[in-house]
Amino acid sequence: MTKMRNRFDRQLVQLNEDLIELGAMCKEAIADAVMALLDGDRQARQKTFMMEYDIDHKERDIEGLCMKLLLQQQPVARDLRTISAALKMISDMERIGDQASDIADIAKYLEGSDITQQVHIRRMAEAAMHMLTDSIDSFVKKDLLLARQVMKEDDVVDELFMQVKKELIQLIAENPQEGERCIDILMIAKYFERIGDHAVNIAEWVEYSVTGVHGGDSRE
Repeated sequence: MTKMRNRFDRQLVQLNEDLIELGAMCKEAIADAVMALLDGDRQARQKTFMMEYDIDHKERDIEGLCMKLLLQQQPVARDLRTISAALKMISDMERIGDQASDIADIAKYLEGSDITQQVHIRRMAEAAMHMLTDSIDSFVKKDLLLARQVMKEDDVVDELFMQVKKELIQLIAENPQEGERCIDILMIAKYFERIGDHAVNIAEWVEYSVTGVHGGDSRE
């Protein structure tokens, strides 16, 4: 039994390391997507697509490890919370990878346009990336205060989305010929808003893994 438990503990450590690695991959994918969007960096755009592929594979690897942990030995309550939270978090991280790829894909239609400089999309991108970084850090450090701060920061990203939306409506009114590009940027802004939502989900599952109470429930 002790030998089995030792193996189980080693696999839990591996799960933690894999989650940290997946989080780092998501942050890199978003950073590359932002470079593709704001700097017209084609190499960064291609890196985003490759990173999405790697994120999908890493998610499946972690899912497989979680299944092994659940089937190998009856986990105690704390271990079960950790594994359950991991399964939820990797789903959010995989979606972040998808959205980074979507942003990079739309970015190619905005090359040569200065519209991204006329709206607050850079600030929104930075705010969403900050939320994601903090949500991953809260998991690494098991930092409840940081996780709860991420939940609060969601309001900032939501407000920036509304600001960008208003700015784009004004731009379309003034320059109808830029309507299609403005709609592209609005879609990108929506993806950043969703990335913020996924960061909140990760933070809520961090709280659950530590306390047994889901962050969303604690805020109701």
